[in-house]
Amino acid sequence: MLEGKSVFISGGSKGIGLACAKRFASQGARVFIAASNHERLSAATADLQAGGAGDVGFHAADLRTVDGCNAAVSAALAQFGGCDIFVHSAGATKGGIFPDQPDEDMTDGFDLKFHAAVRLARALWPSLKESHGTVINIVGGFARTPAADFMVGGAVNAALANFSKALAEKGLLDDVNVNWIHPGLTVTERLDGIFADKAEQQSKTAAQVEKEAVAAEGIRRLGRPEDVAELVAYLCSPPARHIHGTCLTIDGGGAKGYY
Repeated sequence: MLEGKSVFISGGSKGIGLACAKRFASQGARVFIAASNHERLSAATADLQAGGAGDVGFHAADLRTVDGCNAAVSAALAQFGGCDIFVHSAGATKGGIFPDQPDEDMTDGFDLKFHAAVRLARALWPSLKESHGTVINIVGGFARTPAADFMVGGAVNAALANFSKALAEKGLLDDVNVNWIHPGLTVTERLDGIFADKAEQQSKTAAQVEKEAVAAEGIRRLGRPEDVAELVAYLCSPPARHIHGTCLTIDGGGAKGYY
């Protein structure tokens, strides 16, 4: 159902972003991935092509900046001529203990995850409007459940979720579908980093922190990037077109609140 569609994925060199790229490629879409590390992007592109992907492109840029976002979008549009789907998966916010956590952690978190989402959506919007396209923002459950040791991530995620809801209202005017996803604990390098930070803060091993996290969530297992990628691909398919302006949580039942 996504044959020939052009997809732009930020943070597409690893984790959930790369899993999404593989899922779209498996359905015949043309995939363009953007991140900061050229070597990692090159390796991810080779991985996609080895898996049978057809038209694949990438651009290395600092998505924390306006120029980096615009350069990545320009490269994608130059290669594919347009964009049908935009998936924002970039952003690795840092854990820490307030008030000792430096101001730079908050600034960096907003620059890469929030401001990049805004800037990339702005740059891609004319093409998405023309193609009656789709936007999916990968946000995170901390938007709804703040934590004292993850204030940066919670604040950034809440802002991105709010922006996504507003963007969906604009999407109704321009016929661009917009939704966002709150993944729960998902096995990625980012989660490894979170567990490592908490282990240091609590004088425990990362394995202990992981085991306690799974028990505290009351879930059967940690999530996998492929779990999220399946949902993203569905939300971008024609049968899901009436799902608009909403958040879908994929956390194995970890979130216990009704909202």
